[in-house]
Amino acid sequence: MTYNKFEVERIKNIYNNIKPDIINRISEFENIFKLGSEEDIITELIFCVFTPQSKARKCWEAVCDLKNNNVLFTGKPQDILPYINSVRFKNRKSEYAYIARSFFTDNNGLFNIKKTLLGFDDKRELRNYLAENIKGYGYKEASHFLRNIGFGKNLAILDRHILKNLVKLNIIDEIPKSISKKKYSEIELKIEKFCNKINIRMDYLDLVLWYSEAGEIFK
Repeated sequence: MTYNKFEVERIKNIYNNIKPDIINRISEFENIFKLGSEEDIITELIFCVFTPQSKARKCWEAVCDLKNNNVLFTGKPQDILPYINSVRFKNRKSEYAYIARSFFTDNNGLFNIKKTLLGFDDKRELRNYLAENIKGYGYKEASHFLRNIGFGKNLAILDRHILKNLVKLNIIDEIPKSISKKKYSEIELKIEKFCNKINIRMDYLDLVLWYSEAGEIFK
């Protein structure tokens, strides 16, 4: 594989310029799981239910509105709906958020998500589990969630912003029209090889590529 030298240098320059911010952000993600509550993890879980085909900042604002109005952890779909007008497919996603939250609620009404996540040593197996069991999640959403709680060191988040940059870098030839699990894994392996070559962690590279598109480091 011959990478685009100009794009590689551009990415390296961005990385070197914002490396302290990236390290700090990843540390914040890791602390969400290490130091945070069950509710903090559920918050990230629901955020990633909202994000497909919606703007990340708008989704986070919606999550914060739900939390501030005491709906995020207890509301039914009809309670969630009025607070997520900025989220695309809000009717469907209000149900998905409720179902996702319920999936990690025990018979006593308490969240048990940390224990479940810690039951997996292999983060890719954990991603499979989430993609198969959380309604509205595919590999991308599961990877995003795991990255946001510090579990995404070797996972790729293949949204359109990232895919566009992968084409520029010559890591892939074109943006796929659809991405099966097999295709996702193939692209992820290519990114892993690229990361090893340029000595940038995969979760760091994701933030670099996001920054190159949005001009900020967010979630």
